[in-house]
Amino acid sequence: MSNRKPIRKAVFPVAGLGTRFLPATKAIPKEMMAIVDRPLIQYAVDEAREAGIEQMIFVTGRGKTAIVEHFDVAFELETTMGERGKDLGALDSSRATPGDIITVRQQVPMGLGHAIWCARAIVGDEPFAILLPDELMVGEPGCMKQMVEAYDEVGGNLVSVLEVPHEEVSSYGVIDPGEANGALTQVKGLVEKPPVDQAPSNKIVSGRYILQPEVMRVLEDQGKGAGGEIQLTDAMAKMIGDQPFHAVTFEGNRYDCGSKLGFVEATLALALQRDDMGGDVRAMAERLLAR
Repeated sequence: MSNRKPIRKAVFPVAGLGTRFLPATKAIPKEMMAIVDRPLIQYAVDEAREAGIEQMIFVTGRGKTAIVEHFDVAFELETTMGERGKDLGALDSSRATPGDIITVRQQVPMGLGHAIWCARAIVGDEPFAILLPDELMVGEPGCMKQMVEAYDEVGGNLVSVLEVPHEEVSSYGVIDPGEANGALTQVKGLVEKPPVDQAPSNKIVSGRYILQPEVMRVLEDQGKGAGGEIQLTDAMAKMIGDQPFHAVTFEGNRYDCGSKLGFVEATLALALQRDDMGGDVRAMAERLLAR
């Protein structure tokens, strides 16, 4: 469709306290914790860039300035490295084009829906992406690129989903599926953490969204939901039926880096994939397991 607006903006909700990783996150944002040698936020931004997204909107809180500084030019570091003849290539992906990074504050922790609503003035009247950096999505192409390609086909609203064993559905938001066509499934409803025997499917919503700007008006008037917070799932559910709504089954691997176990798994998995260390990491893991 020629009149469909492209996805140019992405919102990254990064205001959380990261209490599950204390004391590591006492002075460092959890999004700056590194998987091998790149912070979580870098993986999410790189995924957005690969999908053609130009403007990154960070919804931050107090003590989160390190996230913004990571994407700044580090003059002292680069000058010193240059004088010593060191390669600056490792810093390339951490430099933002001027004006590409915008931050807004979420002063009160009132939930994911509220965090997204805080970015309403910057999103304006454009469709936009949401990436939750805790969810590390590894695929070729990346998850958001897969979603943008699907959006170019069907428009409307999209969520990324993954299939999990049925006994695990009560830990996640799941979709009530309609007609399926390849990786695309129509969404008839969204259910947050259903009991296993009441779950409409085993397709869980996995931290990537493309939403129409009307969701901001829904969030504006929405009361608190589960946990006393303003829930994004509730707002999306209200848009089903008014606008096209689809799920994209992600081809790739998801690592829940909001948990310690998922963080360790992601570190090991990505280290094993690296040409510069994969063999050594495998040998190291085998030595440790043999003890």
